[in-house]
Amino acid sequence: MNFKTHHQTRMDINGTHLQGYLKSPYYDLLALFGEPMEGDGYKVDAEWNVRFEDGTVATIYNYKNGRNYLGTDGLDVTDITDWNIGGYTKQAHTHVLAAVIEFLNRMTRSTA
Repeated sequence: MNFKTHHQTRMDINGTHLQGYLKSPYYDLLALFGEPMEGDGYKVDAEWNVRFEDGTVATIYNYKNGRNYLGTDGLDVTDITDWNIGGYTKQAHTHVLAAVIEFLNRMTRSTA
């Protein structure tokens, strides 16, 4: 699945909203999408913005489970495994899940 991230292109994410969830280790997302952007300094610690080849825009972010929101009781960003997926349509959730599954399958094949 082809996509570009916030590292490669600017994209409009205004008006995106929750479309679904993803359970994934931080380091898998880091390997797939590159370094995240810093969060909002309040409820979000890390965020990736992704645009897929069909134009679907997705955001992947933690929400209220990290140190920004919970202080010392919050998870370090590298320990977060529960992520929200935002977008304009449910297709954002579908595309992110497909990209993560494809990445994990490639990683499994390369280590076998």
